[in-house]
Amino acid sequence: MIIVSEEDGIRIDSFLSSKLDYSRSRVQRLIKDGIIKVNGKIINNSYHVKLNDEISIELETNAEMDIQGEDIPLDIIYEDDDLLIINKESGMVVHPAPGHYSGTLVNALLYRYSLSSGESFRPGIVHRLDKDTSGLMIVAKNEWAHDKLSSMISKKEIERKYLAIVSGVIKHETGTIDAPIGRDENNRQKMAVTDHNGKDAITHFKVLERFFNSTYIECILDTGRTHQIRVHMAYIGFPVMNDPLYGRGKCSEFGQMLHSYSIRFNHPRDGREIFYTINPPVEFENKLEELRKNKG
Repeated sequence: MIIVSEEDGIRIDSFLSSKLDYSRSRVQRLIKDGIIKVNGKIINNSYHVKLNDEISIELETNAEMDIQGEDIPLDIIYEDDDLLIINKESGMVVHPAPGHYSGTLVNALLYRYSLSSGESFRPGIVHRLDKDTSGLMIVAKNEWAHDKLSSMISKKEIERKYLAIVSGVIKHETGTIDAPIGRDENNRQKMAVTDHNGKDAITHFKVLERFFNSTYIECILDTGRTHQIRVHMAYIGFPVMNDPLYGRGKCSEFGQMLHSYSIRFNHPRDGREIFYTINPPVEFENKLEELRKNKG
């Protein structure tokens, strides 16, 4: 879809929500994901349109992607009329993409629910976990909840904590990595710390335990960039263990040692606190025990 601007000086999210049957928060999600571009370039939500700007929206329809519900088991930790909290297993892709339309979390959700929030290829998805990252995820069951939860994430009102085992021994007890993340110009499958088209990214970490040549840490995200923890930890020289993309090689068939173990927020409907934690998968726990034994 191409829209040529007849306006000048209006924020792009306001401009597009007035032109299309989209909420501003939906437009902002599309901009964040790089689906909306201006004159062929990625922009941010604060961009102000100019006269004759060519705005492209590259959405794929359900018909093009042929997304079907599938009876895939899900570990549902919490559910109400507005949202779900799911314990995603390592190895599960969150949403379909061209050439990969089945076996995803979205396929499992569409089998159980009539989800209308978000875009056609990722209904209900408020935030994502990488394929081989396990743990807690929030899913919206309606457009109202999707808009509210997305806004809460952007305002840092949803606390997400992760556990990770990283290669190398971190000597500091705590740290903060504040470095912009964007697409790696040399490898489109990777992200990188970069000032070129990079977006603000902040990761806080705390050391939980040290081993002979690795460290067990907790991470808290201020932002939710693609591969954020994996990119940031590799950037400071302590890549997530078993990460095939940013790490020092895989040591097992299991995915990277990264787990979303805690989510805390106030419910957007009634304000009550929602707080859940979940232990890492057995492969993660076994690796910890192995490291503890080798520590002597």
